Amino acid sequence: MAPSRAGAGAVPVAVAVALLAVVATVAVAAAASSGGRKMASHGEGANLKVSPGLPSPAPAGGSAGQFRGHARLPRFAAPHHYELRLRPDLVACTFSGSVAITVAVSASTRFLVLNAADLSINSASIRFQALAPTEVVFFKEDGVLVLGFAKPLPFGEGVLKMDFTGTLNDQMRGFYRSKYQYKGKERNMAVTQFESVDARRCFPCWDEPAFKAKFKLTLEVPSELTALSNMPVANTTVAGPIKTIRYQESPLMSTYLVAIVVGLFEYVEGVTAKGTRVRVYTQVGKSSQGKFALDVGVKSLNLYKDYFGTPFPLPKMDMVAIPDFAAGAMENYGLVTYREVALLFDDKSSSASSKQNVAITVAHELAHQWFGNLVTMEWWTHLWLNEGFATWVSHLAVDSFFPQWNIWTQFLDSTTTALRLDSLEESHPIEVEIHHASEVDQIFDAISYEKGASVIRMLHSYLGADRFQKALASYIKKYAYSNAKTEDLWAVFEKETGEPVKDLMTSWTKQKGYPVINAKLKGNDMELEQAQFLLDGSSGSGMWIVPITSGCGAYDTQKKFLLKLKRDKLVIASQCGDRKKGGNFWTKLNINGTGFYRVKYDDELGAALQNALETKKLSLMDRIGIVDDSHALSMARQQTLASLLRLLYCYRGEADYSVLSHINSVTASISKISVDATPGLAGDIKQLLIKILLAPAEKLGWDPKNGESHLDVMLRPMLLIALVQLGHGKTINEGVRRFNIFIRDRNTSLLPPDTRKAAYLAVMQNVSSSNRSGYDALRKLYKESAEGEERLRVLGILSSCRDKGIVLDSLNLIFTNEVRSQDAYLVVRGLQTEAREIAWNWLKENWERILKTVSVSSLVGDFIKGIVPLVQSDPALLPSLPISAVHFPQFCRYYFHQAIANVHFLISCQFTSNEKAAEVSKFFATRTMPGFERTLKQSLENVRISARWVEGIKSEPGLAQTVRELLGKP
Repeated sequence: MAPSRAGAGAVPVAVAVALLAVVATVAVAAAASSGGRKMASHGEGANLKVSPGLPSPAPAGGSAGQFRGHARLPRFAAPHHYELRLRPDLVACTFSGSVAITVAVSASTRFLVLNAADLSINSASIRFQALAPTEVVFFKEDGVLVLGFAKPLPFGEGVLKMDFTGTLNDQMRGFYRSKYQYKGKERNMAVTQFESVDARRCFPCWDEPAFKAKFKLTLEVPSELTALSNMPVANTTVAGPIKTIRYQESPLMSTYLVAIVVGLFEYVEGVTAKGTRVRVYTQVGKSSQGKFALDVGVKSLNLYKDYFGTPFPLPKMDMVAIPDFAAGAMENYGLVTYREVALLFDDKSSSASSKQNVAITVAHELAHQWFGNLVTMEWWTHLWLNEGFATWVSHLAVDSFFPQWNIWTQFLDSTTTALRLDSLEESHPIEVEIHHASEVDQIFDAISYEKGASVIRMLHSYLGADRFQKALASYIKKYAYSNAKTEDLWAVFEKETGEPVKDLMTSWTKQKGYPVINAKLKGNDMELEQAQFLLDGSSGSGMWIVPITSGCGAYDTQKKFLLKLKRDKLVIASQCGDRKKGGNFWTKLNINGTGFYRVKYDDELGAALQNALETKKLSLMDRIGIVDDSHALSMARQQTLASLLRLLYCYRGEADYSVLSHINSVTASISKISVDATPGLAGDIKQLLIKILLAPAEKLGWDPKNGESHLDVMLRPMLLIALVQLGHGKTINEGVRRFNIFIRDRNTSLLPPDTRKAAYLAVMQNVSSSNRSGYDALRKLYKESAEGEERLRVLGILSSCRDKGIVLDSLNLIFTNEVRSQDAYLVVRGLQTEAREIAWNWLKENWERILKTVSVSSLVGDFIKGIVPLVQSDPALLPSLPISAVHFPQFCRYYFHQAIANVHFLISCQFTSNEKAAEVSKFFATRTMPGFERTLKQSLENVRISARWVEGIKSEPGLAQTVRELLGKP
């Protein structure tokens, strides 16, 4: 539903300048989730419809109302420089400030129109040069402040000044407070989080990416605290308990990248090859846990300088771990902020997957210093230019630092995530029009990040590494310190490469969805036909220019061409092998999954590929692509579940982490859907899935081995968790045994960090209201642990139980002080299918209470983030990694989407009937909130897709026979 825009209006009223001195402070308050009431200096006005354009009346005249309800601020005045002074009070949790903005007026106007929210602005303090405004009008639902003057403003530069106060809120946006412990006492730190549209909650400003300006900050803070901002300190003066810190002037930057952190910290420090100082700040006593991130940070800055052909433009780079943080990390220019679990790594208490997550997160955020900060998207429509490129290049960096991690194979997790979301009718294009500030957070999703990165990888493969890098470096140089649109990027690439990049890539960025390539053998030709792939089985009208790659018989006989039409054909070469039965013939499209599309093969091609799979002739990436495509085709009822199970059985000897990660996701999906589709056969299907996963799990065992690879260290817990979830008794019993030893001796080597989640989950399988000992032990562990990753690991499994009392106790934890608001989604993430009705009824009964608890999180990208991507139709498809690693490796902003959106998503996605979809839809019909509409629609579509898959499985002949046949095989 569209957000409510009901509220008070404002009619311009001329007020004598002399009277302004005694006008009460104008309260600039944030719009409530329902739209709220707009406050103004005087008067009431009618509701105005939201429209995306700029006001049509000449800006010199008209009323303040002409600026209401527009997507963007008018361009007749723009900021060039900010002098910002702030004084946070960490005890009262308030702040006061003043700002002097150098504004360039370029067209005739008597108005200045800027952004403000959650602030109290002293009307008497407002001046533009010597002029006081005659109107001060605030449009609350837009976060827009209109200053009207008696006569047109002079052309050229002038200085706009005003004083204001605000609250250090607990909403993890704007200028907010975060709690931490120091010497046994709870203290507050002050932190900013401005992306996407929350700088306006800290100071009045032109809060849009295109309004770049230089910033000069001054902070007044308690003398004993550390105060950080984007730039180094210029000078400090101390006056008793307060010190005043003045920072160097910043280069041109957007408001969403301004950052401030004030608190007690210690740090570790390093230096890049070019002498840039790099620090990692942590809470006191944790600085050693910042050493790994520091190493990755220094290496990343060195690599990006060369890859982008442009030096890092700032004299320092600080990275800070924040206890309360809605996003995974935020790329503020020169001062990157992180959740603690996304920055800190401890050899003794952190898992291998956490180490990998920290590396990719740091590399992602530092890539933004070029892609996003130096060159910034012109408007949020082009968000993917920031996030897609940072996601892609972070993998490039980590692959360079840690080649043994095989990170590009793991990147296919990102592609699969994006393919899943983009196969929904309720998906959206990479470039999506933003008509209002309230819509921006919705696009921090797998389309902007994962699909954006995947189509970049596709372009990189098509152009080749050298041409791609050269073009990218030219783009960075051309648009440094300014803004760019997607079209600007394609223009540079076309100029540098001579390839039709714009036509090729526009088909991928301006329309939603992607194709499935139907491949059929006909004589010596392979006929290809593209059609939009949708999981609901319907046919879409999309057409793409598809970079086709094909290999036949071996990987040294690849072909590449652009499929520009709906149909085309490939000649099958003799080197593809003997097509006779038993021969070595096979041909594979989309080599190594570089293309953002799926492939459906005819029976002969499919059988040949299955034979190549069993005879170990396919690459790791192609082994992943085949099973992911088959799973999606089965969900869309274009292939049978029986054929998918036969294919899965070919992977029973698989030992690679990345391949088994995808196999695990598919087995979890099948296990869940079979409960509703074939309840009488569900037990046998689980036994078959256990049979597929058991051999590699038994080979690895529970105990780590000297010299084993990073990937095997991550594979062990994933397989153990999968076996526990499938009900494998031996694994559950061993997990419980090790847990009981661990509870008595926390230093035992029997339960290192990597395998703890499997043991905790095993304990929860035996928990009930009458047998709470295991649950109570886990709760005690959660409360006592000082390690963030361990606490999240425990929190994420507390609801993994069928018992109603235990499930409700766990869900109700989000209403207590035990759980930080940013972590509430983890409790919901652990829900089992068997507890879905319990959870759904809890949500309905507690909806208003939930809103009050987690309503304002930009956490909010996180539950869809949380981590449960909207792309999944059920949480079981999430990889079994420790909580800190979650599904999306980059673990960045969008992961923490709307907390509320994720609550209803996590529960609604558990269901598999159209009746339940109707029930969920009815409940939320009067309960949607701004930014949640797309999330809700996608959730309901997932339920209907699952319902359709269930019906297909029910009518599938021979499924039981296939299951028994495979179970009977050696």
